[in-house]
Amino acid sequence: MFTVRIEKECNCFKNSKYAPVQRFASESEAWETATKMAKEMTRDFCKNHAFSVIKEDDDFLILLMS
Repeated sequence: MFTVRIEKECNCFKNSKYAPVQRFASESEAWETATKMAKEMTRDFCKNHAFSVIKEDDDFLILLMS
C-alpha cells in the first residue's frame, strides 16, 4: 500500500477538494497522483506557496516549499 500525504496544510489546501491522505495499491498510481496534485496546487489554487513531492519508504509527501 502506498500513501500520498500532505506534510503541512495551508489554508488553500484546507479549502480544496483534495484529501490530506490518500492510499493506492500501486506505486506508479500514487506517484502520478502526488505529482499531479503538487502541480495543480502550485499552479491553480495556491498563489502563495509552491509544492513539491518526495518519496519516503511507501509514502509520497507533498511538501510546502514557500
